[in-house]
Amino acid sequence: MRSLGTGKEGVAKAASERPELIILDLGLPDLDGVEVLKKIREWSEVPVLVLTVRSSEKDIISCLDAGADDYLTKPFRTGELLARVRNALRHRPSVQEAPVFTVGDLQIDLSARTVKKGKENIKLTATEYALLALLVRNAGRVLTHNYILEQVWGPTFSEESQYTRVYVGQLRKKIEDDPANPKLIVTEAGIGYRLNTEPDSG
Repeated sequence: MRSLGTGKEGVAKAASERPELIILDLGLPDLDGVEVLKKIREWSEVPVLVLTVRSSEKDIISCLDAGADDYLTKPFRTGELLARVRNALRHRPSVQEAPVFTVGDLQIDLSARTVKKGKENIKLTATEYALLALLVRNAGRVLTHNYILEQVWGPTFSEESQYTRVYVGQLRKKIEDDPANPKLIVTEAGIGYRLNTEPDSG
């Protein structure tokens, strides 16, 4: 693991060394961390985990909308940081490489557009499937309400956050063991949702 002190150094090293993961602190001496993230996203999809003391909803959403895969506010627990690092390294590349995604007893085949829970075929509407497929392609990553709305419904729906709540609720009824206590589609309060890749970890 290499530690760098400035945003410019980080962008340069990310380009030359192609790391598997970037942990980005927003409090850099030369560039704002969000600007660093935007520069990296111009050419790379490397997983980026943001560390920040900025805990406002607006700041967190700006990070995620700029391309962060996840965020962690300071102070944080080392165990949680390591778990999120493992999650980013393990699952995001695998979804891009394989059309079949499995989490717990749920299996989504993106090429065949089928969803199974155990041996049972789950019937989804076109919109429910589009939402689930988006979550799968970004497994473990926090997706903002705005991002989900633009990807599934289009840019004219970017302020209609009730759409995501309604359809996430419908999905949970079909794929969760206990929809009232969801383990797969996790709510990030005030931000959006993530597909949990470790539903049995607590």
